[in-house]
Amino acid sequence: DKLDLFVPLHFFGWWMKTLLLRDWWLCWVISVMFEILEYTLEHQLPNFSECWWDHWIMDALLCNGLGIYCGLQSLKYFSMKTYHWRGLWNIPTYRGKLRRIMAQFGPYVWVDYDWKPLSSLGRWFSMLGIIAIFLLAELNTFYLKFVLWVEPGHWANLVRLTFILPWGAVALREVFQFLDDPDCMKFGRQSWLFLAIVTTELLIVVKFGWETVTIPFPSHVVTLWMTIFIILVLWTLWNFYIDPHTFKVDSEDVERRREHWSQVRAIETKLSPSESRLFISEFFFDKILQKETKKD
Repeated sequence: DKLDLFVPLHFFGWWMKTLLLRDWWLCWVISVMFEILEYTLEHQLPNFSECWWDHWIMDALLCNGLGIYCGLQSLKYFSMKTYHWRGLWNIPTYRGKLRRIMAQFGPYVWVDYDWKPLSSLGRWFSMLGIIAIFLLAELNTFYLKFVLWVEPGHWANLVRLTFILPWGAVALREVFQFLDDPDCMKFGRQSWLFLAIVTTELLIVVKFGWETVTIPFPSHVVTLWMTIFIILVLWTLWNFYIDPHTFKVDSEDVERRREHWSQVRAIETKLSPSESRLFISEFFFDKILQKETKKD
């Protein structure tokens, strides 16, 4: 019974996570890192104690790997799909009406994510932060169940996951736009809301599970994470300072991204690209003018 429930949850979970992250390397990094975290925290959470076959064959390779693969195929479909949004009563066939109803729950416009983690030091640290928050949200799922004595099959677990997935999708979209759009100067509200939710869950775990989270780490776990930290620091110094391999961002790339996001905003706001750019320019001009007025 455990195997029957375990397989679809991991498979469909990573299918959905791939639709959120929209990047194969980021999915695999988070998948492998979570398995390492299970090794790290198995002295605190008994259900993390698994054999190597469960960790790397069943979890990482089969369940997570197949979920990531199906998610990538779904991304290809959404990227190539042409979106024609027509009114329901303007569609002549019942089959077309049914497909239109189902499409109502899909995206209005699809945006591919190219995170470019090596394009700059700031982007690299941003990616590390995204990975850390994503892993923290994953760990909260297990720690909340343990410290609050919630049964694995309780409906509250499903409700939390049902809400956290769309929240995470919107938050990641806002974070990506902040990193990629030259005209976006701040995080969106949903990003801050998602961060507040994850932080609140962490505080609940600390409050009600202090005896659990303060169990000392074994020496081999401390050695492992010290090694990972040192390698990460040395690689960052080498890649960005000693022998830089960062991608050069030229003016043409900036203008290309600005034009792309102008078109996205035009679709979402039903403005033309020129009207969208004019709206953004006037918005930031007003912001700058307000700041100058306050200084005077």
